[in-house]
Order: sequence, then C-alpha cells, then structure tokens
Amino acid sequence: MKTLTQNEVKNNFFKIFDMVKRGEEIVVKGEQGQENFAVIMPFKMYAAKKNRQLGLLKGKAKFKIKKDFKITDEELLTL
Repeated sequence: MKTLTQNEVKNNFFKIFDMVKRGEEIVVKGEQGQENFAVIMPFKMYAAKKNRQLGLLKGKAKFKIKKDFKITDEELLTL
C-alpha cells in the first residue's frame, strides 16, 4: 500500500489509475503531514470488504449468530 499526498494524486492521476488497475491500494493524505483521508483501491477489493469484525474485542470475546437472525447494515449501525 502506497501513501501519497493529495497533490501527488492530482498530479499523477492517470499513473495512479494504472497502479490501481494492477491491484495496488493508494492511501491519500492531506498536505503538510495531515491525516490520511481516503483510499483508492480496485473495485473488486472494495466489494469484497463486507465482513465486520469485533474490533476492540477481537480475540477477547466470541459470538454466534443464529441462522434465522436478520438485520440490515443500516439497522445495525443505528442500534
């Protein structure tokens, strides 16, 4: 994964598209050391990132979801 500033992305737009087509992910950060604010990635990688992890509880807790459990992403995020 390569990190570029927003100016580098703007100045090398077509080269970055070629990199992404080859499967690379590009992290975009603001100028003068600002935070990362975007990722440019191949659509196949984006579409595959649907699984949600426990985050802070990873490795510390377990859960099991029953087969008849149904909830949309929107409903989960508004709980």
